[in-house]
Amino acid sequence: MGPAAPVFRPPGGLSPAPTPVRPADVSDDGRVGRVEEASHRGVSDESPFRPAPRPIPESDLAENDMTDAYVSRETEDPPLAQEAKRAVEILNPSGEITMPRPPKRRILCVANQKGGVGKTTTAVNLAVALALHGNRVLVIDLDPQGNASTGLNVPHHSGVPDIYQCLIDGVPLDAVTQAVEGIPTLWAVPATIDLAGAEIELVSVVARESRLQRAIRASEGEYDYIFIDCPPSLGLLTVNALVATDEVLIPIQCEYYALEGVRALTENIEMIRSHLNPVLEVTTVLLTMYDRRTRLADLVEQDVRAHFGAKCLNAVIPRNVRVSEAPSYSQSVMTYDPGSRGAVSYFEAAQEIALRGAQRTQPGAQRTQSGGNG
Repeated sequence: MGPAAPVFRPPGGLSPAPTPVRPADVSDDGRVGRVEEASHRGVSDESPFRPAPRPIPESDLAENDMTDAYVSRETEDPPLAQEAKRAVEILNPSGEITMPRPPKRRILCVANQKGGVGKTTTAVNLAVALALHGNRVLVIDLDPQGNASTGLNVPHHSGVPDIYQCLIDGVPLDAVTQAVEGIPTLWAVPATIDLAGAEIELVSVVARESRLQRAIRASEGEYDYIFIDCPPSLGLLTVNALVATDEVLIPIQCEYYALEGVRALTENIEMIRSHLNPVLEVTTVLLTMYDRRTRLADLVEQDVRAHFGAKCLNAVIPRNVRVSEAPSYSQSVMTYDPGSRGAVSYFEAAQEIALRGAQRTQPGAQRTQSGGNG
């Protein structure tokens, strides 16, 4: 015999360990082969080389259930598609969606002696929502700040015919009415800085409390709704608005101070009803600037609903940055961002007002037949 062949040993003096043959890879007849390779070569399920199925852990089952739930949610429209649908519904470019028109013209005075509760924002957005859905609407800006005129993109600089001339000079309301651009069934009577001195000048005018009422009655315009945006006070301008209307819409901010303002307003409404306008009533209350993150907002909502009952709309206007941004572009939130939460909330509020108006009996019928207040 010749010398044995040298054996290679790796550094460290250890020989390489042979690759073990797994029992699962040995067949009954002693052949060695990998089950995985056999399965790839087309071995049937009845082959003795097929390994036993691995039990599925409960965690995988739970994951599968979550996957099924996720797949079921995919059948719903994504958020962007839902927002686009809402925007089309609110803008109503085809005119197919309509809100019911009242049997007789409704005049709503948007009033609250506290400032910053959303009076102007409410008047503008409700008017736009109703006008976009088949109603003829007029907005009378009775606030010297002219914010409603700004929100509707109506010129209201000094020298523009405005509501001041109606109240002081007796100019017809139709002569100072302007059409709102982009919305064919919406009109506005602007307010200029001249209105700031109207309360002082009205003191010496005959029938000073009913000047606006006479101007509205003399108007030949055919409107379904007239919204009067009042200043944050209980002076002669607000009194004129309360005498000229049958209904009061009170926006209430979801904060404590707003409740105190409402108490004073309701007392003045009772006084005007007793002496100047017997058919005046609070028909609509709208909660604004609702912040669901605070406990106080819930408490205020509960108090308001307990006090006003069915007069309080189901729709609630949330705090929404789009609502605040819209006036800076001389737009309502309905046209600025129709898919936003603020626009949807005002749209829902307008729907409620329209449905209630179509069902209620107009309280002004009796006053119109009797000739009203001189």
